[in-house]
Amino acid sequence: MSIRALTFDLDDTLWYVGPVIVQAEKRLHAWLTQRYPRIVETYGPETLRALCGEVATRYPSLEHDKTELRIRALRLAAERTGYDPSLAETAFEVFYDARQEVEFFRDVLPVLSELKELYPLGALSNGNADVRLVGLDHVFDFHISAVDAGAAKPDSTIFLLACERLGVEPQEVAHVGDDPDTDVWGAAQAGMKTVWVNRDKKPWEDTRLTPDAVVTDLYALVPLLDDWPT
Repeated sequence: MSIRALTFDLDDTLWYVGPVIVQAEKRLHAWLTQRYPRIVETYGPETLRALCGEVATRYPSLEHDKTELRIRALRLAAERTGYDPSLAETAFEVFYDARQEVEFFRDVLPVLSELKELYPLGALSNGNADVRLVGLDHVFDFHISAVDAGAAKPDSTIFLLACERLGVEPQEVAHVGDDPDTDVWGAAQAGMKTVWVNRDKKPWEDTRLTPDAVVTDLYALVPLLDDWPT
């Protein structure tokens, strides 16, 4: 069956997310230093991040919601250092704004613009990047986050919701992503075709399955899809 639509992961597929999060945490830390110094005396960027894990352990139902985890971690840090926990929402906005300042891989804009003319495109993400704020809303027909779906990849919910939004069967959709588990395994379990974006040319180590296709950059997607077996 031919491919009629595509979905894409965001973080580490269209940009490296690690440097983005580090920069966002640094900006938040600087903001807190000026306004709430007792927090930064106790919590650095890494320990604030670790608080998100503590919150997730306490509230496992929130594990898929990166935004709520950050906000609750900031509330907890405020409470433990004697500040009003309501500061958390404003502090999170500082982090969130910086989190949208991504640097696309050089293939992203030209390839997505070309694919937009050929297929409906959806974005599926476990994180809290916003396609409008990062500047990709003109190429994606929709964006479904883990919060929207109520579950994070590799749970099938987010993938099946995308197929429903596209109005096509799962086997008619190719999901494109970098993570062997959350992207390849998750999409395959939902019945979708899978394209592993292996930019760093790592060996495939997941013994549960192999991706339907492997590319080292998005430039290879167009000819791959043109020749996809029907």
